[in-house]
Amino acid sequence: MRILLIHQAFAALDEPGGTRHHEFARLLASQGHKVTVIASPVSYLTGGKSPQLPITNSPDKNITILRAYTYQALHKSFVHRVFAFFSFMVSSFIVGLGVRGVDVVWGTSPPIFQGVTAWLLARLKGAKFLFEVRDLWPQFAIAVGVLTNPALIKMSRWLERFLYRHADRVMVNSPGYVDHVTGVALSGVLSGVKRRRRTQSKGRGWDVELIPNGADPSMFDPADEGESFRTRHLLADKFVVLYAGAHGLSNDLGVVLDAAKILQEEVTVTSGIHIVFLGDGKEKAALQARSQALGLDNVTFLPPVPKSGMGAALAGADACLAILKPLDEYKLTYPNKVFDYMAAGRPVVLAIDGVIRDVVEAADCGIFAEPGDPSALAEAIRRLAADRARSRVMGLNGRAYLESHFSRAAIGEQLIGLLTKMLE
Repeated sequence: MRILLIHQAFAALDEPGGTRHHEFARLLASQGHKVTVIASPVSYLTGGKSPQLPITNSPDKNITILRAYTYQALHKSFVHRVFAFFSFMVSSFIVGLGVRGVDVVWGTSPPIFQGVTAWLLARLKGAKFLFEVRDLWPQFAIAVGVLTNPALIKMSRWLERFLYRHADRVMVNSPGYVDHVTGVALSGVLSGVKRRRRTQSKGRGWDVELIPNGADPSMFDPADEGESFRTRHLLADKFVVLYAGAHGLSNDLGVVLDAAKILQEEVTVTSGIHIVFLGDGKEKAALQARSQALGLDNVTFLPPVPKSGMGAALAGADACLAILKPLDEYKLTYPNKVFDYMAAGRPVVLAIDGVIRDVVEAADCGIFAEPGDPSALAEAIRRLAADRARSRVMGLNGRAYLESHFSRAAIGEQLIGLLTKMLE
């Protein structure tokens, strides 16, 4: 198969950010399939420039990574972000025109605008169009208050429905997205069984394919105690709770600072707890200023590391934190960081309700804290710190569950099956 992936936020293993697509590309390449990626030269996580990879990066001789121009001021404001999205949409289309011999064009959202590029290139090249939904845009943007203009909301919903309907297959990374995508795609067409029969008769079953997030267990060593990471950052005698990922509006990291303040004021087992923020994003500077204003000496901010260095970073943690704003929409997500935490064999402090809570509880690999509640978050951290033996067992539970249910290699085979089915 010859696959063209349009992905503005693509991150290779030597870059910070989510590497789901590079890992999939490597698996496809290892089986002889050819993958061309059109990506942005601007890091979606940091807003800085991504490494300028060679056109064909060895040893993955079947993977080609092309960088298309992108307006760089990604994190300045919503307007600047839209400029960045549209600039990539246009430039990736131009670059894509030069890619020959394509069987499948794979578009992924967000940002949703690159889905237009993928759809148009697929139609011009006579290729199949696979549209991947990694979060529910514009639904999430509306819920968090980033997208408020009624006209823009209407246009965004129209674009979302258009792409769902015109894809040869729609793929989601969380089971929580299936009903939303199906409902939007089929809204205003027909209803019930008649609607499904009608769309299937046209060759579009509107069956939404779940290829979930996961992790590669081989990237992490649960037996590693992370001594080098802890020594380097003066954490040797601490109970380290590590948050790894984006510092954005949706991540609700102000709640973590409030929880850190609660823990700092207690003279109990919590006196040894230290919270580490590893990553970058639009809100990081404000979070650092607020931490200083609160006088927090149990918080450390660190720059992002590439995925290839994430194993060492997570090894230095005693527990890992996943948090989002307390919105109903976020109950539908499968945050990729949770699966990395499980692969690393670290217990999860989970301040996200919904489908990912089901995973953590099924695996018995962490403690749930009510989203948006600093006291509940502090209590969850306090419980793990008070029973380190139990925390360790939880971490190993998560590792075992991930190996059985969310291993990247097994999920990648599901993806190959989907792509093969599209071409039959």
